[in-house]
Amino acid sequence: MRLFLNGGGCGKQTVLAYQEIHKIIDHSKPVLYVPLAMDESEHPYDDCYQWVQEEISVIHIPTIEMVRSFEELAEKDFHDYSMIFIGGGNTYKLLKGIKTTKSFEKFQKYIEDNGIIYGSSAGAVIFGKDINSIEIMDQNDVGLKDTSGFNVFQDTSLFVHYTNYRSKYTEEENKHLTEQYTNFIVDYTKKHEKVIAYPEENTIFFDGEKIQMIGKSPYYLFENGEKEIIE
Repeated sequence: MRLFLNGGGCGKQTVLAYQEIHKIIDHSKPVLYVPLAMDESEHPYDDCYQWVQEEISVIHIPTIEMVRSFEELAEKDFHDYSMIFIGGGNTYKLLKGIKTTKSFEKFQKYIEDNGIIYGSSAGAVIFGKDINSIEIMDQNDVGLKDTSGFNVFQDTSLFVHYTNYRSKYTEEENKHLTEQYTNFIVDYTKKHEKVIAYPEENTIFFDGEKIQMIGKSPYYLFENGEKEIIE
């Protein structure tokens, strides 16, 4: 298991993680890109493909293959790829598509066989215990009932984009947004599992035994309604 779970950043925010991946990846195999959390009517997959080519250009691989549907994803042999890159978007859409096309078990087998996965935002959250940890940020428009994720962290969920500044908001609006997110996670962890909340510039690396945070910003552990900052 080699999981790189990013808080939703790109460009300069993610360079450190990609440099680490470059050190361990099989450079002879292609990368499989999964943009399916996105709504293609709003974010055309061809544009997403151009973005990911530039985004991971520091990782030397022969090519990037992209799937355009969950059915196509389910037909792939994941072991043909050096890494699977799961992009951001709506977490509920992503998890429902993975589960209804039987790709969930294929991902489990791939990570058990020491495959490399890079998940960004929604692509990261699905590896926690439950994706309802992010419901203040995403809408469950697809009617997903089983919101349990891969639970790789032994009953801990993830919250991404935490404390990041949104350019469309004023400083005061951003401060209020972070307060809303914090209050939500506090209430959530009073009733449910622990949550790791972290910003876009951080990436969790998990090898099945220990968590390593790649990035220079602090992250936060919420448990039983209490918040702990970890530098």
